[in-house]
Amino acid sequence: MTIEDVVLRHDKRGVSDLRPHLPKDFCHQAAQLLAGPPGVALITTGFYILRTGTPETDGPPGAVAIGHALERLGWRPLYVTDRVCEPLMQGLTAPGQVIGFPVTDALASVRFAKEVLDRHRPSLLISIERCGRTANGRYLNMRGLDVSAETAQIDFLFEGIIPSVGIGDGGNEIGMGNVADAVAASGKLVSDPCVTSVSRLVIASVSNWGGYGLVAALSALTGRDLLPTVEDERRLVERTAALGAVDGTTGEADGKVDGFDPPVTAEILTDLRRLVA
Repeated sequence: MTIEDVVLRHDKRGVSDLRPHLPKDFCHQAAQLLAGPPGVALITTGFYILRTGTPETDGPPGAVAIGHALERLGWRPLYVTDRVCEPLMQGLTAPGQVIGFPVTDALASVRFAKEVLDRHRPSLLISIERCGRTANGRYLNMRGLDVSAETAQIDFLFEGIIPSVGIGDGGNEIGMGNVADAVAASGKLVSDPCVTSVSRLVIASVSNWGGYGLVAALSALTGRDLLPTVEDERRLVERTAALGAVDGTTGEADGKVDGFDPPVTAEILTDLRRLVA
């Protein structure tokens, strides 16, 4: 059993179909970018749920888990999101760690992305469960519905040469440009995938699990247990729901993530910790 096996367990959507198009050890290869000399890391997350007008519970917990792991290694994580998810991320992180990216047109988004990169000089970019731009410039959810009006064009941060990691579970997230043709051809995932590419792509049945898989691989590389405990992760998801996030599959604020109850995520975390112990 590998880290990649664990994070792709309980696959409901068919994201495992993308596995042949990635390195067998895709979590480990992505973690190598996090194991280098520490600096500033920009972590983006926050997926708009159309039916509720709120962010979802998948993404923010994984982003925070990655950020906490990086902090323990000497990095300075900053979290980039837009107006819908910004209050949530401010509630999950320390003061001054959240950068609000405006929802605006492409030209203004390019300018803002450049300002952020110039100001903070990141040496790493990470996206987890962040809706990405399609070939025709739209932002679409898993049902193919347009959420562009409430989604900042954070993709423009990823268009330079800064090393980057993308984590996704459906095909419409930043990073899926690495395998866009395979996503479109799968017949199970989105038909109009995100085209934004990253240096290393991590796929998972749930994006949070992909984030934990990345941290598990980083733990193995550094010889340190950087994973959240089962209890810490449960509280983090509960806090995310209390701040207004909902399950993206049901629209309910019940503490579930992509339809999975906490014991399932506990199983994933427990097996990841066993693998890197």
